Amino acid sequence: MTLTLILTAGGLLLAFFVLFVFLFRGSTVESALVEKVTRPVQVSTPVGTDLTLPVADERGVIDVDSVAKPFSWIRGIFSGSPDTTLAKRLALAGYRKPAHADIFLGSRLVFPPLLAFGVAYVAGENGVFYFLLTLVVAFFIPDFWLTWAINKRREDIRLAVPDALDLLAICMEAGLSLDQSVLRVGQELRVAHRGLSEELLQVNMEQRVGVPRLAAWRAMSDRLDIENVRAFVAMLVQTDRFGTPLSKSLGAFSDALRTQRRQKAEEMAAKTTIKLVFPLVFFILPEVFIVTVAPAIITVMKNMGALGGNS
Repeated sequence: MTLTLILTAGGLLLAFFVLFVFLFRGSTVESALVEKVTRPVQVSTPVGTDLTLPVADERGVIDVDSVAKPFSWIRGIFSGSPDTTLAKRLALAGYRKPAHADIFLGSRLVFPPLLAFGVAYVAGENGVFYFLLTLVVAFFIPDFWLTWAINKRREDIRLAVPDALDLLAICMEAGLSLDQSVLRVGQELRVAHRGLSEELLQVNMEQRVGVPRLAAWRAMSDRLDIENVRAFVAMLVQTDRFGTPLSKSLGAFSDALRTQRRQKAEEMAAKTTIKLVFPLVFFILPEVFIVTVAPAIITVMKNMGALGGNS
């Protein structure tokens, strides 16, 4: 019994450790290279010199690549490369390294049986039933979490677009070009809006390797699949085609997005009255009935009983 408890506790600890490593995103070699490519020079340099500043090879407290090696070996037995659909979904959630896909697949293999054994041990008599039920449910927990992470990141990016457009308009009015403004905005938003910052820096990096500007923006629009971003890319295409001032268009578009966000908040507030009907009917009205009507009913029943006894 003691050995089983120790093994169960160790298995659960290992499962939580794997999930923690997967959720932990520190600075990696790839992110350092991206920062090295996209970091602008703050001081004047002679013509012909290297315009990239050296960046230290910073790593997180836990090396994700080292943790993912066992899962990569297991995945290599069945297939040579990670699933492209899974890699795309992980990229939408902000996890772009191949090791993240291996850890995600490893969590599918390790987490369900360990959690099922733990639940079966706690359940006792009906351990087999709870073991099978937990095994099935726990297998889909990583998928549910990934869907939640994608939706949360998209919502954060959608809310961050008006602020980014304001900063972009300010940078362009200050004399920077569109590409330099995008780079500066991506760096400034790294703390407040990390998701949008990563997307803007990726657009800048794609342009540096030779991708046309509009193609890079369209790729970001297709990758995020957010209405605000699609409208912004369409506005960029129109301004590039007709030659209209981009800074004024950005200011007007940012105001329109804020108005739209305020109207959506007002719409959600107006829906609360209808949404409160069901809690009122099922949770509040019964208590009101018990407090107000029940004492009168009890009094009437006592009086009727007393009348019947006297007769």
